[in-house]
Amino acid sequence: MAKDKGGNVITWFEIPAANFPRAVNFYEQLFAVSLKREAMNGHEMGVFPYEPSMAISGCVMFGEHYKPGADGAVIYLNAGDEIDQLLLKVPSLGGRVLLEKTALPPGMGFFAHILDCEGNRVGLHGVK
Repeated sequence: MAKDKGGNVITWFEIPAANFPRAVNFYEQLFAVSLKREAMNGHEMGVFPYEPSMAISGCVMFGEHYKPGADGAVIYLNAGDEIDQLLLKVPSLGGRVLLEKTALPPGMGFFAHILDCEGNRVGLHGVK
């Protein structure tokens, strides 16, 4: 399997949206960031902030063939040391906590699953 220069297998992810403004707002409010709006080939994208040297990021994507769902692959977004605070925000943003904060083996941190406002199952990974 090819890896980028940093040794990461993942380089990009796309979270499908049925309602683009609502989905972008959900993630902007959840992570207290601004997503960069872009248009490409009839698709709308809300790109998560990233460090260009890291070459890893993703977006909320709206367009043909992008259908939200809870049964496919699960991506994990970096919650840093704020996983508890993020989980508290989810219901007020139109989402739902599916799996509460769960400890991983020692040294690996914690994870949780949420259902975003579009119906996508998304993982959160945190260190505390």
